Amino acid sequence: MFFNRELNCLVVVELKTGNFKPGYMAQLMTYLRILDDKVKKPHENPSIGIVLCKNANKDFVEYVIQDYAKPMGVATYRLREDMPEKLREALPDVEDLKKLL
Repeated sequence: MFFNRELNCLVVVELKTGNFKPGYMAQLMTYLRILDDKVKKPHENPSIGIVLCKNANKDFVEYVIQDYAKPMGVATYRLREDMPEKLREALPDVEDLKKLL
């Protein structure tokens, strides 16, 4: 969970290691409802949710989320080893990141 100062709202990012499943949206909707009811301050905008999956079919995701009223989205990610070499070289090394923590 993060707070976006520009949007003035809480942002939930749900990281999934596999393919998109429709049930992820119901789970995210539950989190957003709880946040908006119990955590959100009166002056803040409604919470936003993002499901981050390894793979997702865009058409299927759009079909699944069309009846949800809360702002939610689905995005995919790539692991470092799946990226083109040029992009991998631009990313910091894991050990360098650990040193920063």
